[in-house]
Amino acid sequence: MKKLILASQSPRRKVLLEQLGYSFSTLVANIDESLSGDESAADYVLRLAQEKALAIFNSLSSEQQKESLIIGADTCVVIDDLILGKPANEAECIETLLRLSSNQHQVLTAISVVGYEADGTLKISKEIIATQVYFKSLTADEIKRYWQTGEPKDKAGSYAIQGIGGQFVTSINGSYSAVVGLPLYETAQLLVKSGLPTTIQSNG
Repeated sequence: MKKLILASQSPRRKVLLEQLGYSFSTLVANIDESLSGDESAADYVLRLAQEKALAIFNSLSSEQQKESLIIGADTCVVIDDLILGKPANEAECIETLLRLSSNQHQVLTAISVVGYEADGTLKISKEIIATQVYFKSLTADEIKRYWQTGEPKDKAGSYAIQGIGGQFVTSINGSYSAVVGLPLYETAQLLVKSGLPTTIQSNG
């Protein structure tokens, strides 16, 4: 069976991939994450997910490449066609979360799997998952207190749905795990299609 490598050091993605039951290692993909020209949010996350996977794949020896599958992922928060990144400071966090307050936004997560097929052909698979997220009304004081917890400082959109920020979310329409950072259903499907056997064993 091929060795699985997650092109990320995100603890959230590691926990989610562990839920699928696979053994894997992690490596950091150092790529330029700048937005390119008039690139759409969907194109942006799809490109970054693929570039992360390819960066790790290309760093391996030819023998390692033959026996490995690399999975890359990227997530962005979008509202009114504006990509909301990680906040640089408290003021930016307040501005972002007030924009999300009493509103709906979209979380786009892209995944890409890179590896050789049995015939030696390089296969690059990718998929994007869009989830609608709805927020309650927030005050500036509430956001300031949230900032002081430290949680929003390294989070796209200035919040973590799986953490303290989860209390701001009134509902979602789509994949919860994709909002956290790795869509479980779609990831499992891509890995099976890429040659990894499912971790769910049949009783038959």
